[in-house]
Amino acid sequence: MKTRAAILRRVSAARPYSETRPVEVEELELGAPREGEVLVRVAAASLCHSDLSVVNGDRVRPLPMALGHEAVGVVQETGPGVSRVRPGDHVAMVFVPSCGFCADCAAGRPALCAQAAASNGSGGLLHGPSLLTDASGTPVHHQLGVSAFSEYAVLAQESVVPIPKDIPFTVASMFGCAVLTGAGAVINTAALRPGQSAVVYGLGGVGLSAVLGACAAGAYPVIAVDPVPEKRELALQLGATHAYDPAEAIDAVRELTDGGAELAVEAVGSPRVMAQCLTAVARGGKVVSVGLPAPDRVLEVPALAFAGEGKSLLGSYMGDAVPRRDIPRFLDLWRAGLMPVERMHTGTLPLDDINTALEELASGRAIRQVIDTSGMLTG
Repeated sequence: MKTRAAILRRVSAARPYSETRPVEVEELELGAPREGEVLVRVAAASLCHSDLSVVNGDRVRPLPMALGHEAVGVVQETGPGVSRVRPGDHVAMVFVPSCGFCADCAAGRPALCAQAAASNGSGGLLHGPSLLTDASGTPVHHQLGVSAFSEYAVLAQESVVPIPKDIPFTVASMFGCAVLTGAGAVINTAALRPGQSAVVYGLGGVGLSAVLGACAAGAYPVIAVDPVPEKRELALQLGATHAYDPAEAIDAVRELTDGGAELAVEAVGSPRVMAQCLTAVARGGKVVSVGLPAPDRVLEVPALAFAGEGKSLLGSYMGDAVPRRDIPRFLDLWRAGLMPVERMHTGTLPLDDINTALEELASGRAIRQVIDTSGMLTG
């Protein structure tokens, strides 16, 4: 079948993206779902900083690639052997399609699935190579087994999680990456307890989701740090108790927490900010890093911070989430008013405006833009 999709053929850091237009919307051929795969009509796809990192080359991926990894849609067709969903189901898409059998999956850490990492790295799907080809017959790679900036997508059944049909598509679209990663870093990786203090550096979609996770976990104070005033104001609206510019943050955190926070979340992707987070936490405190720095960046921190001060630096990929467990429970928190992710929704754009959306994200003006890939949001 045919599908219109956003394709990246070469990396580009030349801005503004609204003018340089590194991503092209093309008509592709999409193969039918194979055994264990499902065809989904994409209803809403959120634009994430990880997408931008592929465009500018910070995250090296095989090209050409059909972009988009954070989305929601409606199942249209299932291949042989599919038992998790059926046509008509609403599903959130997940960018790590855990196999369920490797050592990490068996240990309850599906975000680190080795088989998924291999298929995602190759640009294929969990159950086979790419199903996308362009007009010349050249294969086009899938982004993280999803490729959601498209009218339709074929995914492994392990890449979709059924969700209630009454959840608005624009809300549900943020739960497959931003909420899993940010809230998961706080709730799963750090295991933050009620009454503990938390500071979040970087207030994009993931950082603000970490703020939501800290508030839902009962943390106090919840301190938000970002150089953009509008993002700090949004963090306060989402439940943060305090918000500061980075230049003021360390002194403010120490004063508010009597010497240092018990948890710091780094959601910038900067080694310098990781080091600041280690400074911001108290003795015995935890730093959880969820940002994605460029591969050549190096972290330099005082070695005595660990054995000498009992501090921990933890990596968190996809928030150490178990998507089939965590997406439903985070949606329940949204229903209860404890995770108002709709406030992060900056705007909705058609697929043809993908480069404008990229520029809004790169400029820092946007938090979560939703791409109306197939017209389901506008009818």
